[in-house]
Amino acid sequence: MQVLETPVNASYDVIIVGGAMYGSSVSWWLANNPDFDGSILVVERDPTYEFCSTSHTNSCIRQQFSNEINVRVSQFGAEFVKNFREYMGNDPRVPQPVLQSYGYMYMADNEEFAGILKENQQIQAACGAGTKHLTADEIAAAYPFYNLDGIVGANHNLVDEGYFDGATLFDWWKRSAREKGVEYIANEVVAMTRNAAGTRVESVTLKSGEVISCGTVVNASGPRAVLTSRMAGIEIPVEPRKRYTFIFAAENPLDQDLPLTIDPSGVHMRTDGQYYLAGCPPDEDPAVDYDDFVEDHSIWEEKAWPAIANRIPQFEAIKLINSWAGHYAFNTLDQNAILGRHTQVENFVFVNGFSGHGFQQSPAMGRGTSELITYGEYRSLDLSPFNYDRIERNEAFVEKAVI
Repeated sequence: MQVLETPVNASYDVIIVGGAMYGSSVSWWLANNPDFDGSILVVERDPTYEFCSTSHTNSCIRQQFSNEINVRVSQFGAEFVKNFREYMGNDPRVPQPVLQSYGYMYMADNEEFAGILKENQQIQAACGAGTKHLTADEIAAAYPFYNLDGIVGANHNLVDEGYFDGATLFDWWKRSAREKGVEYIANEVVAMTRNAAGTRVESVTLKSGEVISCGTVVNASGPRAVLTSRMAGIEIPVEPRKRYTFIFAAENPLDQDLPLTIDPSGVHMRTDGQYYLAGCPPDEDPAVDYDDFVEDHSIWEEKAWPAIANRIPQFEAIKLINSWAGHYAFNTLDQNAILGRHTQVENFVFVNGFSGHGFQQSPAMGRGTSELITYGEYRSLDLSPFNYDRIERNEAFVEKAVI
């Protein structure tokens, strides 16, 4: 489908700033809600999506969080992926993505962190997740290829935890939303005008000059979220942080799937088809420029490769096949999502700051945001712990399991 640059109308009930995973999730859920009959405009500055976080994701999903609501959000994500075609109205054109449940192996190299993992496992188990806490001997029995020197335990879950084809969800959300009347344009919001009381955004101004009236504005701008919120006079603690991904081949491949292994070094690694995938943050992790995707190749040589070879001696002989740097939309307050309405600018809605959890959380967060816009409340899951008001209070909603 061709993406237009100019909106058809001069006014929309909902204007979504950003058309990647979250803009498309919210627009799809709204368009599929029988109780919502408003008009929707999605404004995307780069319809190729070349540099957005959606294009750089590793499409992983886990229930291994320390907060119950994060567990519930990902559980719905797994349900949605496994029943994607059904959620898409059993459209025969829609492929059914596979959730590769090889699990996460969250390792601890000290008793204090092992204790945190045990506490987290109890929270996850109470939600029905399949997480088990393993001793080093139990890890070795199930996965004999690990070097477990220094490892005292790990959490592991083989149920609805692993990898899925997130690009399929994104593609079909976007396509289906447009077929249901959502309007996508290739343009950029450059300004917002509030009413005299400062309680509502009355209109947005596009880079091409049009001024468009709006009922609700949704900030779905990924790492650029604060640039969008500032147009409405709002500060949020979201900044772009670089994250590195490496695809490598092994001279001696493993004879079983490699769980997504979170090594104490900060490097994670997993099976990726015939290859393997690894990733990590840099040791120094500052905010970066919005357009900075330059790779630091020393991170592979000095951090990732040594950690991989140490944890899996069979991977001493590996060859780098591909690599890239992407951006996390990093919430510096607590690395959790920022949702809901602003406390004063009442028609400004956030879906921001996912800090690397965005893809797996997008089904539940998109659904919840559509409910909030339609009904004025969350109905399926209580997502209020993520609401913006905690940002205003500077009150962190701490998640202990951040990768």
